Amino acid sequence: MKLFYRQFGSGKPIIILHGLFGMSDNWVSIGKQLSEHFAVYIPDMRNHGQSPHDAVFSFSAMADDVLELINDNHLGKVMLIGHSMGGKVAMQLAMNHGDKIDRLMVIDISPEKYPLRHSQQHVVEAMQRVTFTGIASRKGIEDQLIYSIPDFRTRQLVMKNLFRTGDNSFAWRLNLGAIHHNMDKLFDSVESDSAFGKPVLFIRGGQSDYINNNAWEKILKLFPAAMLETIPQAGHWIHADAPGELLIIMNDFLNRSFV
Repeated sequence: MKLFYRQFGSGKPIIILHGLFGMSDNWVSIGKQLSEHFAVYIPDMRNHGQSPHDAVFSFSAMADDVLELINDNHLGKVMLIGHSMGGKVAMQLAMNHGDKIDRLMVIDISPEKYPLRHSQQHVVEAMQRVTFTGIASRKGIEDQLIYSIPDFRTRQLVMKNLFRTGDNSFAWRLNLGAIHHNMDKLFDSVESDSAFGKPVLFIRGGQSDYINNNAWEKILKLFPAAMLETIPQAGHWIHADAPGELLIIMNDFLNRSFV
């Protein structure tokens, strides 16, 4: 699948993969700062943003999309960064095509299987219930979401997926049907009979429970050179909670020389 992507800067290539309900726009600020020294590519994942929709929605399919982006742009080996769902996709690509990855950064997710988080399912269902008919402003849509998605940050993430159609009415960019149908797959583990031995940095939010201490055994099995950094004051959306601290850690890892 040909993904929509944003590209900034020049130099060694970096690809940043966003999480569920996100889009490339969420990472533009950090991407532009990294682009002072690197060529940064930020795609919209399938069924998100301006990329095409498809009923197939799995880590393997999304990893293949990113591989196509790498090959189409003749990027050779890339430094790959993924947050949450994008982190799972990044790990899957490293397992399937490790020769394409120079180093890997995974933000607040582990390769483990997670129990289904009903909060994500609840968000999809809330978005599906929104009525666009007769709605003239974004506030009219937020008013429909405010009780079903009371958390302001989650609601703002969801609202970024609104766009105006040709007749000037609102619609969701997300393929909610495919996401709803495949939600359980987004909590699957990343599996492989081999390991990815190149440098890998896991970054977790100290206020998040997505990477707990029990996950480290599985991480080291697949990524024996893995390292861990914790940003104590950040939750799951580290790039929103602590962008400055995250950027310092990113630049250190991306510029570090590994022998």
